[in-house]
Amino acid sequence: MTAVCIDVGTTMIKAVGYDDDGVETVVVRRPAAVTRPQPGWAEQDMAAVWETVVAATRAAVDRLPGAVQFLAVTAQGDGSWLVDAHGQPTGPAILWNDGRAADVVDGWTRSGVLAKAFRINGSLTFAGLPNAILAWLRAHDPDRLDRSALSLTCGGWIVGQLTGELAVDESDASAPFLAIRQRTYSAELLQLHGLGWAEHLLPPVCGDDRRVGGLHPRAAAALGLPAGLPVVRAPYDIAATAIGVGAVRPGQSSAILGTTLCTQTVTATVDLDGREPAGLTVALGLPGRYLRAFPTLAGGEVVQWACRLLGLADPTQLTELALGGASGAGGLSFLPYLSPAGERAPFLDPLVRGAFVGLSVEHRPEHVARAVLEGLSFVVRDCLDATGTAPTELLVSGGGAASTGWLRLIADVTGVPVRRGVDAEAGARGAYLIGLVATGRATDVESAVTRFVRARDSFEPVPAQSARYAELFEDFRFIRRTLAPLGPRLATMRAGTVAA
Repeated sequence: MTAVCIDVGTTMIKAVGYDDDGVETVVVRRPAAVTRPQPGWAEQDMAAVWETVVAATRAAVDRLPGAVQFLAVTAQGDGSWLVDAHGQPTGPAILWNDGRAADVVDGWTRSGVLAKAFRINGSLTFAGLPNAILAWLRAHDPDRLDRSALSLTCGGWIVGQLTGELAVDESDASAPFLAIRQRTYSAELLQLHGLGWAEHLLPPVCGDDRRVGGLHPRAAAALGLPAGLPVVRAPYDIAATAIGVGAVRPGQSSAILGTTLCTQTVTATVDLDGREPAGLTVALGLPGRYLRAFPTLAGGEVVQWACRLLGLADPTQLTELALGGASGAGGLSFLPYLSPAGERAPFLDPLVRGAFVGLSVEHRPEHVARAVLEGLSFVVRDCLDATGTAPTELLVSGGGAASTGWLRLIADVTGVPVRRGVDAEAGARGAYLIGLVATGRATDVESAVTRFVRARDSFEPVPAQSARYAELFEDFRFIRRTLAPLGPRLATMRAGTVAA
């Protein structure tokens, strides 16, 4: 049952080949460019993303022995990938970490719209969701909307290129327009956001029973595969990754250490009434299962930024430098909110920014490196607390999971054992498991997880360190709350700088 599974990340596109035994035997990675034409914006050339998918997939197909039985696709979520009536882009994709619609979200927050919408949808809108983007476009670029027929997601765009069918998976559609319990578009949500005019832009939603399409002849020729080959529309990346690490039962928690730091827990119910509006509620891709997810806007980019700041070659050097010092980084605290769009989880604040607090001439590069990794680890704990569960383990994946030192630190900070799997690409593994079930090669995902998901190693928290980090975590949250009121003033200062 050889298969190729495609994971279209924000900055890296992966094509993973699996052999007849389901072993990850081929991994092809190709970088994807994100452009920032104006402060706070984040875009991608849709045609360039597709071309990179073709190149990566073809390379994986060429290296995989035996005939490919199916393709499966997972991808970055949210954002707005607008196409015309012929399925062609009407401009660049506006990504999930784009911040241009911050003022739109601020207005909805102050008017109470977001709190009301959360009770229906289970997700707290941020600037990179399509409702905010579409509202911004109507005010600032109505011509593009006039030329557009559908607002897709990245996964919807890529599967559309592969099969010719323009639609989205339930996980992709979950935020912001679904009545999440019914998993159908909500007219009430559209009216709440003043987007009744945008209903025609919402793509068809494919549930768990509509995952498989046939490879279009044009795409087949580009990939060197037979036309009609099954193409599986898997859940979008955070859901596929949860499945890929084995988090499929209620109460299981996982964390993606990637471009986003996404900490999430599987649930069997949707509890919206008593919760503080925060995070996302996503259809997991399994019958009766949901994901309470807290994906941050800042994650792996912070690590890369720290490497550049300290003149280090790669994240491995950053970790080695950081772990050369003691916990607490010599009294230096770091708030890792470096995204130009602010932060969306576990709290929503488009104006929040990062900060080093407590810095003095006594601090050395190792203190700075340690503060960065500790700050990111505190974010993982902050999001884990927001899930409202008490997990017995944290299943990790993403590029950051390659760092043994960071995983030990996360175990100490969260006080929860951290488990790492053998697969290099957990999102693609999740797409593979969904693909097995969708094409009739497995009866259900849970049994497929038991057969194909394997643990590589685990990291137990050190009690004394966990007790120390519990205190430091409270300090971290206190500093964040204390500095939060500075957001509007800092925004004014940034605006003055841009104007000058």
